[in-house]
Amino acid sequence: MKLKITGAAALLAFAGVAHAQSSVTLYGTVDSGLLWQNTAAANFLPVASKNPNLGHVVRLKDGGIYSSLFGMKGTEDIGGGYKINFRLQGSFDSGTGKFQLSDTAGAPAMFNQIATVGVSGAFGKFDAGRQLAPMAYALADTDVRNAWFFGSVLTAWLTMNQQSGWPGNSTNGQIGALYDSNALVYNSPSFYGASVALEYAPGGVAGHFQGGTRESAVLKYSNYGLNAAAVYYNGHDASPYPYPTAGNPGATPIPATGVNNNRFVYFGGKYTWHGLSVSGSFSNGRNPANENGNLAAGVASGDFDMWTGGIGYRFSPALEVTSGIYYVKDDKHNQNQSDAYVLGADYSLSKATTLYGQVGYVSNRGTMNQTLVYGQPVAVGKNTTAGMIGIRHSF
Repeated sequence: MKLKITGAAALLAFAGVAHAQSSVTLYGTVDSGLLWQNTAAANFLPVASKNPNLGHVVRLKDGGIYSSLFGMKGTEDIGGGYKINFRLQGSFDSGTGKFQLSDTAGAPAMFNQIATVGVSGAFGKFDAGRQLAPMAYALADTDVRNAWFFGSVLTAWLTMNQQSGWPGNSTNGQIGALYDSNALVYNSPSFYGASVALEYAPGGVAGHFQGGTRESAVLKYSNYGLNAAAVYYNGHDASPYPYPTAGNPGATPIPATGVNNNRFVYFGGKYTWHGLSVSGSFSNGRNPANENGNLAAGVASGDFDMWTGGIGYRFSPALEVTSGIYYVKDDKHNQNQSDAYVLGADYSLSKATTLYGQVGYVSNRGTMNQTLVYGQPVAVGKNTTAGMIGIRHSF
């Protein structure tokens, strides 16, 4: 149950920050499950010789649907149809209680997902700060499996990052982005179901105007059971920085100079009719600054295509079954291909509590290491099976 603090209570709790027309909501979610997987690796490096198969793993895993998180959000009505909004949100590992990573390599943070302040009104909504990139919402809206942490368009998209050398020690991906720091994001009102989201994140690098910058645009349509989205994302000086890792302990970070090395385009749609949902998408991710070479010995080119398809059915308001197929291909090296097949069911015990069970199989060939669950590496080039049962509770 969400805790509402208004008026005098807010005044006491936040030392005068909230006013009579303000409200603050504290919220959170804990998601934990038991995972079994028949291959494992120490990290996400797509080099089998440096990242051998460690065998099967059984563990308590956070985030079978989404990460465990906590946060607070608030709004103040300033009149004239305008509101000032803020939101602070961070993820944590439900198995250990530790905060999750930020976009600085190896550094956890309390509010590692969202830390924004902004204004909303008839013009739409504008937010400033660290936040989910607009493309993240587009992926979730156009996937039958809702970009879940187990077997979805999210884990397939992460394959592109892993293949490009993402070590998994930060949230700063090489292709597209789940989160962006220092971001300015505008979301328009909906016009007959159509809306746009625009993002610009200045890098703040002295002497390099484009150093560390991000820009993206999302065109969305949502009406008559159809969700459709087109995404363009472009980044400068994105990962992989050569931070020290188990496979490359002597690496030295490269300063940001404005190199254009992160581009992602996506077209997807989902249609729902009487409980039946179908989805499909195509996307391309690439490193424009390195299209003709490898990022490291044995690592793929950085130019990938992804196709996805899904079908699901809601048998009742409480029970839904979903399935998906996720295919990723290295455009420069045809031997690097990956197919993932996923089936899952979730049952709502209440509005706040969901039970879920999920199974998946991925065929990885060449250097491919498409994961079946976010945060759990699989062996490079090996077929892998995984299953997970868990519970998710929101408050």
